[in-house]
Amino acid sequence: MPLDTLAAPATHTLEIKHSRFVAHAAPVDDEDSAMRVLREIHVPDATHNCWAWRVGDQYRSSDDGEPAGTAGRPILAAIDGQGFDRVAVVVVRWYGGIKLGAGGLVRAYGGCAAECLRTAARQPLIDLARLTLRAPFDALGSVHAALPAVQAHKLSETFDPDGVALCIELPRAQVPDLKTRLRDATRDRVEFAPAADDAP
Repeated sequence: MPLDTLAAPATHTLEIKHSRFVAHAAPVDDEDSAMRVLREIHVPDATHNCWAWRVGDQYRSSDDGEPAGTAGRPILAAIDGQGFDRVAVVVVRWYGGIKLGAGGLVRAYGGCAAECLRTAARQPLIDLARLTLRAPFDALGSVHAALPAVQAHKLSETFDPDGVALCIELPRAQVPDLKTRLRDATRDRVEFAPAADDAP
């Protein structure tokens, strides 16, 4: 199933037995940006700032003093359950004087996070690939003509005596189409290699 990220930050407020829960969700690119979002959202005078984030296979969560497993994991489960990736969610709680119990906390944190994400504006995540391609000078026109058709974006272009090397980024699903187009247009004179940061 294709995953989404957030098109924009989102919030949702929930009140349960006088405790106030406010979920803040934001799109993130990597662990550093997730941790930056958590620091920006942190509310010092709140009782708890519980959070979770996921970026691909990387994820972390925190119960921030709530009983183990009652806050961070339910927030992470809400991210996964709503089909999101590259998202950080902080649920801030102000304690209202009535204990909710472990089950109540799981429902409150997970429910507040899930509703925040359910109502948020979504943006499909496109899996991008980076490629380096080498072409002789007389094939350069064909290369440049093929790039827009496959939504490729040129990151860099370097010249040497044998021709040109281009580093490009494009939707991974378009890579076979680009290779076919350039093979046909240049009589198979373009060489492809994964860019250093896209190698498996």
